[in-house]
Amino acid sequence: MKPIVKKILENKGETIPILSFPSTQLLGITVKELLDSPEVQVKGMKTILDRCNMGASLNMMDLSVEAEAFGCEIVFKDDDVPTVKKGIINDIMDAENIVVPTVGKGRTAICIEGIRIAKEEIKDIPVFCGVIGPYSLAGRLFDMTELMMECYDSPDEVKTLLSKATEFIINYILEFKKAGADGVIMAEPAAGLLSPLLNAEFSAPYVKEIIEKVNDENFVICYHNCGDAIGDMTEEIKEYGADIYHFGNAVSLIKMLPEMPADTIVMGNIDPVLYTTATPEQIKESVKALYEECKDYKNFMISSGCDIPAKAKWENIDAYFQAVKELYY
Repeated sequence: MKPIVKKILENKGETIPILSFPSTQLLGITVKELLDSPEVQVKGMKTILDRCNMGASLNMMDLSVEAEAFGCEIVFKDDDVPTVKKGIINDIMDAENIVVPTVGKGRTAICIEGIRIAKEEIKDIPVFCGVIGPYSLAGRLFDMTELMMECYDSPDEVKTLLSKATEFIINYILEFKKAGADGVIMAEPAAGLLSPLLNAEFSAPYVKEIIEKVNDENFVICYHNCGDAIGDMTEEIKEYGADIYHFGNAVSLIKMLPEMPADTIVMGNIDPVLYTTATPEQIKESVKALYEECKDYKNFMISSGCDIPAKAKWENIDAYFQAVKELYY
């Protein structure tokens, strides 16, 4: 187990939910304002650390950044994460013509610079960057529904698209490493919609390639998947070589834990919607219920099931951290 991972596991009270966008409420800014400035991103990271007992600092899970670098049109919102309006190809046969962009294009330069500044200003805990996974990126470059169909009809062309997505993701993570990132959270939610056989062919090899190319003893790899089919893919995903596996609330964590390597951390999976819709007491009850269910597994850590929404109620976020504190301290 890597030193950073071991330290995280030894301090479970310093929980690591995927928490970044609600910092906009504390700063009194829009989501787009957060995304447009590396200095503001770091200010958001530090504002969260001032309020929350986090075991690591995260930049953000913005799954539109890589697609934008390829040329996709992005829809920005004041109070929610950006979305991809349309892919850059209409026919999978055009995958061969896609040019892999240079890292630094679009907002990738802003995110990398944000990590560089964060490492200068955040000294006592690791700083993690966030990237999208290969199949999830391919779906944004083309079309998510069409991509799944083409896995059957045009598998070679799909693999061409996946190879280009993978190449860019590797280069992007390597630039984050140069900027000082201590680890990466790779979100591959679209693969959670695949069957185990399709995942084994169209996501797993590319995820493994990315991890192999960027991995080292001082860099933490977290694989995130919040798809509901992920529970049927444990045989494949446990071979990825990730240090942390982060799962969404669509699956039963108590069923996942026995299937995952004991020398990795398994994180999750409080429903992120609850942070917006529930009461503080309901949040605390959810945290305590999950703890009671999974506490016997030494590699289990409580976290959010996915990215906590920008509009989440801070009283609920505070309740989450208070509940974790009461369980571990």
